[in-house]
Amino acid sequence: MSKPKTRPVQPQETGIYKPDAIRDAAELNGLSSISDAVASTLASDVEYRIHQIVEEAARFMRHGRRTCITVADIDQALRVLNIEPLYGHTPHQPPTFKRAPAFPTLPAAGTVYYVDDEDIDFDRVLREEKIALPKGVSWTAHWLAVEGVQPLIPENPPAVPRDADAADASGLAAIAGTSVRANGTSFPLTPPSPNRHSAVTKMQQPHGQQQLVKQVLSRELQLYYTRLTTSLLPPTSDMAKRSAALASLRHDAGLQALLPYLIRWVGEGVVGALKESAQSVTDGRILEVLLDVLSALLENSTLFVEPYLHQILPPILSTLLHSSLPSSLATHLRTTAAQTLARLLTQHSTTYPSLPPRIMKTLLLALVAPGKKFGTREGAIRGLMGVGKEAVRKGLIASGGAAVVARELMEAGGASSRPDGRSLETSVMDAFKMLSTPSDMPESLNPASSEDTALLERMAEVLGDRFASILAGDASWARGVMGNTQDLSSA
Repeated sequence: MSKPKTRPVQPQETGIYKPDAIRDAAELNGLSSISDAVASTLASDVEYRIHQIVEEAARFMRHGRRTCITVADIDQALRVLNIEPLYGHTPHQPPTFKRAPAFPTLPAAGTVYYVDDEDIDFDRVLREEKIALPKGVSWTAHWLAVEGVQPLIPENPPAVPRDADAADASGLAAIAGTSVRANGTSFPLTPPSPNRHSAVTKMQQPHGQQQLVKQVLSRELQLYYTRLTTSLLPPTSDMAKRSAALASLRHDAGLQALLPYLIRWVGEGVVGALKESAQSVTDGRILEVLLDVLSALLENSTLFVEPYLHQILPPILSTLLHSSLPSSLATHLRTTAAQTLARLLTQHSTTYPSLPPRIMKTLLLALVAPGKKFGTREGAIRGLMGVGKEAVRKGLIASGGAAVVARELMEAGGASSRPDGRSLETSVMDAFKMLSTPSDMPESLNPASSEDTALLERMAEVLGDRFASILAGDASWARGVMGNTQDLSSA
């Protein structure tokens, strides 16, 4: 008995998307032969995708409290399903459809609608005024403040205008012995010494020499500045207040906005104290306090002093190289200035590699140039000691600074004839001790030894007879001081 033949199952056309549409799309893409099963499966999948998009669009419609699905809902649904949206269909510019007239030759064609495209007249477009598109939204960075000062740039608000009576206030403040800043705040000037006038002449400056950028200090900083300066100067004030003021400068944070005022105050004080040819003890005390202020500012790790180095160095070098400091405080002032200079170079020589050579050039010129006084040469030696060991060796030995000092001391009748001569000789010996440490049990050079005789002649030539005779009493010290003279002279 034979089995009945099975007939192939004919795919049933269900749904709104027919397989004929799949066949038409396949023929448009070059696929002429496609089976009925494949066409039916693809039609079902397309219909499922359409239902999925419509359901998502209906969800957006319900959230928008609407009863009609819009093109925007369809676009949002496509974005949610990670499908590329349809371009050219937006709710802002809905397409306009027009009805085409009937074709007489084809009456069975039915009604035809088309999208009405506007005809653009190029002549009219070229004659119309061009409308520039605005720039898009962007982000830029600019400085609100630099070191507490607001830059004058278009992005920042304009500076606060000065009051009309600020000029009158400056005149009254100058008479009272104060200085008026850009914001109308009166700060005290450097107190005058008994033989020096006050700095009232500052108000006679031309009106063109005003601050380019106005900086407004808070009331607290203004009060702090006034209390600080009155506690430091005059030098006869309470020592406890002075110590507290210096400790505040060393450790307090938040003084960056006040830093330029303090440095300018120190500079004006040093210039005023060194203006007269013969300084009094009071001037020396003022210089001592001002050097302590600079040292405290350099010790404060919260202050950014690099932009003000060109204002800090002149007071230090002026005190160091001034020829007529008070005799009782001259050595102490020059030593303090050299220590402050050493601290400054230690902190900032890495950032500014050219700073130590430039300072050393200034000090060498003060040491070996003819016509300089003993005080200037002593300050140059102290300054070289602050720069470093190699600077001392180059200044005293390689450049002949020790020989110049020895010759001038001999011409003046010896170091013991003048107080500044003794200080100058002491500074040279301190510099030699920096190059090499003296022996605890010194032994003199042996005149019978040819090597010691050659060393003694070399010292007399490089250091001068005065210092050669002193070093000859300690052979080890002399060899340490003269150790690298051959290399330096050849360099």
